[in-house]
Amino acid sequence: MRALRPILVVMALVLGASTAVADARPAANPASKPVSIAPDWSKVVAATPEGGFRMGKAAAPVKLVEYGSLTCSHCADFARDGVPPLIGNYVKTGKVSYEYRNYVLNGIDVTASLLARCAGPKGFFGMAETLYSTQPAWIGKVTAMPAAEKDKLKALPEGDRLDRIAEIAGLIEVAGRYGVPAARAHACAKDQAALDRLGTMVEAAQALGVEGTPTFLLNGENIGTQNWQSLEPLLQRAGAR
Repeated sequence: MRALRPILVVMALVLGASTAVADARPAANPASKPVSIAPDWSKVVAATPEGGFRMGKAAAPVKLVEYGSLTCSHCADFARDGVPPLIGNYVKTGKVSYEYRNYVLNGIDVTASLLARCAGPKGFFGMAETLYSTQPAWIGKVTAMPAAEKDKLKALPEGDRLDRIAEIAGLIEVAGRYGVPAARAHACAKDQAALDRLGTMVEAAQALGVEGTPTFLLNGENIGTQNWQSLEPLLQRAGAR
């Protein structure tokens, strides 16, 4: 037992020294605040009373509305060139809110719009992006149909015709990627109330002077058709700096 005493003494000294060193460390400042992380407003999406889907801070100082068609090639150009910097530089930071309102141009557009809207706030923008980036492919599946098949399609009741277009274009599968089960997608393609809503949106847009797509409203003012190069300076002039 005596042989252990020097070792115990050394251990006690070491432990004591360690405690002293630990005690000598500066205490955390209770007044220090955690680093705040700015919210990503692009994650906030809501349906609007006008029938659109708004991404961003509802109280953003600059409010941008796009009237777009999912079959419009110029809208697809804006989705490719304008939407990414719009979201990344202005919507995420809360400077601009971005609302998309469907302005349907044809039967294929009606079908695509019904299914994209069926995805709701959670899936609408993602599905719209996919439809724009693959636009020639899914539209081509319908336009390439033989004349006899098109005649059969035209003879169907409206709801059945829109549903059949959704099948031919592959839109049922696309909607499935954004949380819309096949049974619900078919129901949405035949939804008369949703179809009537699209018609009401077109009438409301025309009352605002919308004649083609994409047409933009900036803080409520119709600024017409724009591309990203012409639109960004207008956003900045409106206060999105």
